[in-house]
Amino acid sequence: MRNEISAALKQAMKDKNTDRLSTLRLISAAIKDRDIAARSDGNDASVSDEEVLAILVKMVKQRQESARVYEEGNRLDLSERELAEIVIIEEFLPRQLGEEKTDAAIAQAISETGADSIRDMGKVMGILKTRYTGQIDFGAAGAKVKAALTGN
Repeated sequence: MRNEISAALKQAMKDKNTDRLSTLRLISAAIKDRDIAARSDGNDASVSDEEVLAILVKMVKQRQESARVYEEGNRLDLSERELAEIVIIEEFLPRQLGEEKTDAAIAQAISETGADSIRDMGKVMGILKTRYTGQIDFGAAGAKVKAALTGN
């Protein structure tokens, strides 16, 4: 995943695409920050692809929130810039699962854990986050898991 981002960064430099380049540099900086934090914690290995996915998902969420705030503040120019950055970041995320596949993944996780009450929600969400980071909206998935476990 790092190689993909690095290659895209180099291509953006060659193409002199400044908007894309700045977003890709932000991604690289966030990954390097996580590497540095891991090293200070005594972990010599660089961050895994799963952690890179988590960083990208977090960056998308931050930009969605910023875009919403800018729209509310009637700053459409800044909102459009945030939305453009989201498009670039999402290029490196796996495709989102559809509603049916999300429901199937939730059902599979519930059956694997043997979850039968709301107390088991953490186990189910843990499996989903391990397998489907970047592919599922966990806010919506959490509500579906809760509904499935409470019988609603």
